[in-house]
Amino acid sequence: MRETRRNYPREFKTEAVELLLSSNQAAKQIASDLGIDANMLHRWKREYLASKERAFPGVGQNGDTDEKSLRAMQKQLREMEEERDILKKALAIFSKQAR
Repeated sequence: MRETRRNYPREFKTEAVELLLSSNQAAKQIASDLGIDANMLHRWKREYLASKERAFPGVGQNGDTDEKSLRAMQKQLREMEEERDILKKALAIFSKQAR
């Protein structure tokens, strides 16, 4: 039987790692108390220490705002290119009718 994957909120992960860092207890004991696997807690700790602000961005979310703005600009560029192409076709049609 397949187990369902559990998702933990960012606040839970952050508090679990901060508890691990500030406590004298072993990671295995803290993980057991929280009902998670010790390896997961160690992974969260590595991610948290690598970049606190961008740790645990969530599913489908990108913590980097530069990439978000880049995607938005690329979308806007595609839309403007589409509009330009439509206007070019309209110009060609109307210039043929004027002759």
